Amino acid sequence: MILDETQKQTVAAWIDQGLKLSDIQKRLISDLGLTMTYMEVRFLVDDLKLVPKDPPPPPAPVEKEVAKAPLPAPGQPAAPPPPPAPAAGAGRVTLTVDQVTRPGCLASGQVTFSDGQKGDWYMDQMGRLGVAPRQKSYRPSPADVQEFQVALESQLARLGL
Repeated sequence: MILDETQKQTVAAWIDQGLKLSDIQKRLISDLGLTMTYMEVRFLVDDLKLVPKDPPPPPAPVEKEVAKAPLPAPGQPAAPPPPPAPAAGAGRVTLTVDQVTRPGCLASGQVTFSDGQKGDWYMDQMGRLGVAPRQKSYRPSPADVQEFQVALESQLARLGL
């Protein structure tokens, strides 16, 4: 489709305004009465040697200020430190094997790590072991992982797996 000079200038102005190709296609129909497919609009913009503008990037996230505890006045005792987190390996890793195995698995069950965090474990048909902690982004300590693997091997040996 051939456009006259004023129509070409109109399309160039739309590109300068930051309109997308689909918006230009709609404006060609509504403003100029020209029906074009999306691909034809792409070719038109390319033939006019116009480059659509990228949308502006989203604003950077604003960092929130972390509230700082006030410093004690001179001569006053400092606030007590927070209680220490339980040490990894302080408890014991316990696991259970499901009576009814999950579909697609050779074995499955639950595990409780030494720090009290719980998760579900499974062994797929390829023999790959997986653990899905119930708290997102939780990672057990290396000592807990080793203890879990030893306990799992013992449990599966009892079951004949």
